Amino acid sequence: MMRTGAAEEVTVPIFEFLCSNCNRIFSFLSLSGTVTRSPECPRCGATGLQRVPSTFAVAGTRKWAPDAAAGASRGDETAGADLEAEAMRMASELSEEDAEDPRVMARMMRRLAAASGEPITPTMDEMFRRMEAGEDPEALEEELGPQLEAEMGEEPEEGGAPTRDDGLYTL
Repeated sequence: MMRTGAAEEVTVPIFEFLCSNCNRIFSFLSLSGTVTRSPECPRCGATGLQRVPSTFAVAGTRKWAPDAAAGASRGDETAGADLEAEAMRMASELSEEDAEDPRVMARMMRRLAAASGEPITPTMDEMFRRMEAGEDPEALEEELGPQLEAEMGEEPEEGGAPTRDDGLYTL
């Protein structure tokens, strides 16, 4: 939550959108707390992304799947709540200017990976290091995206379930 001069608390949610071209779900941080427009796909630039329900509350340390969400154990619910709490702490520390700074975004993505228990692959680590050095995230995504996908084994089959992008983008 973000603090203002009057000690108000403002919720800064994360919304998820599906790009049908990439068959990939992307997470977007809304500094205004609402969705005012459909974002462009960070990967292919497509417009008209479809908003999908967030799986944050059942995230745990494993990949989301409909069967896993339906039978989520209490441990998964606790892990999801912990992850959501960490995301809210991160959002409270993020200003609008910070959202455009690759150094800050790399630190946030490292924290989110640590909080979720997701491993940081060698290519992801390289992306984070280069973002921390100030390199453009979009150029890095274009250069290292295919290598990162190969490392993570996320090449979707035609018509298969969508994969999740590990990034956090601003609306």
